[in-house]
Amino acid sequence: MDNLEVYALVISFLLLLIAGVPVAYSVGLASLVTILVNIDAMPAFTTIAQRMATGLDSFSLLAIPFFILAGQIMNQGGIAHRLIAFAKALVGSFPGGLAYVNIIGAMLFGAISGSAMAAVSAIGGTLGPRMEKEGYEKSYSAAVNIVSSTTGLVIPPSNILIVYSLASGGVSIAALFLAGYIPGLLMGLALMIVAAVYAKVKGYPRGEKSTLGHIFNTFIHALPSLMMLVVVIGGIVIGIFTATEASGIAVLYTFILSMIYKELTLEKIRQIAIGSVGTTAVVALLIACSMSMSWVMAYADIPQAVTAGLLSVSDNPIVILLLINLLLLAVGIFMDMTPAVLIFTPIFLPVVTAIGIDPVHFGIIMVMNLCIGLCTPPVGSVLFVGIGVAGVSLEKVIKPLIPLFIAMVIVLLLVTYIPELSLFLPRWLE
Repeated sequence: MDNLEVYALVISFLLLLIAGVPVAYSVGLASLVTILVNIDAMPAFTTIAQRMATGLDSFSLLAIPFFILAGQIMNQGGIAHRLIAFAKALVGSFPGGLAYVNIIGAMLFGAISGSAMAAVSAIGGTLGPRMEKEGYEKSYSAAVNIVSSTTGLVIPPSNILIVYSLASGGVSIAALFLAGYIPGLLMGLALMIVAAVYAKVKGYPRGEKSTLGHIFNTFIHALPSLMMLVVVIGGIVIGIFTATEASGIAVLYTFILSMIYKELTLEKIRQIAIGSVGTTAVVALLIACSMSMSWVMAYADIPQAVTAGLLSVSDNPIVILLLINLLLLAVGIFMDMTPAVLIFTPIFLPVVTAIGIDPVHFGIIMVMNLCIGLCTPPVGSVLFVGIGVAGVSLEKVIKPLIPLFIAMVIVLLLVTYIPELSLFLPRWLE
């Protein structure tokens, strides 16, 4: 490993971030600066361009724009409203019930759409005004909405698990999807426990009690949306289609369902197309630039150096996993999820496999770490969308976020040190 290359990579990347350069450009430019240390300008530019193009040349990545499109259709096609109505019928009558509705609604919507951004905007825009009207603090309702929206990144189908599969060199997407269910549900349950304590302390009101007939009626209305999970995940697990083909099925399913609900107009279809193209372009640029940095780090032998360094500290899996968790939590504060997965998977995966950690298990650990990062300043995209939707300042939302963060970290540690929480379903359904 050439120390000059490492210094060039780290210093240029940090300086670009401090200067306010967007993450994707910072990653790409830092990669270029690093490779310029050893080769001339023209070959350096050519190499980075080739690596960016090669990074996007993957059939499995086609699933991402399709799942993004499916999420946009859900957001505009009336599906979110039906999921929220079902969640409200289930738990809305509990003290502080609208917080539970927010969490369960985000879990359902996020899982089906695979997008935290879609969940935080759809659920927050629908439930936020209702919670404020019923006496909930605006900062608290925003905090609940922000953290709960990330559960859909762990519960499949999840775009970021597809990205991890690419970065890891081909870990089974079906296994990753199955591995996310129990950790995602545990995360939602932990957030609901915090919401229950908060409701008791604040004396939040009960909602109107739902009859069994009303619960059944909302379930029937939400069932077609919930069935998408069965169709998509079931088809992948059984082997009827791949994850990429499943994403196309998801688009077709949500489009037909939205047409049946008669909530799609030509204007909404235009908005869906523009939104999907914009989001896909951002994700594709992040992936391309991150893949170039991954190659540069491999070229500089950084993964091997990190592996040797961590294993020289300890060969105890408990200690190594704790160090990696702390590093990933720090990374999540300053970097968006997609580049973080693409850059740090090749660094940490050799370390964890050397101490006997299953790559599927580590994928869930990594995603859960970075989910917390999405809710933290200064880069947390879900955090800023959530406070924007709620119309509340960052300073006010930090206090109610802290106990929710603690709950997420506790679940992260449980999943880290109890591998069966992630691996039980993939092994059972093999």
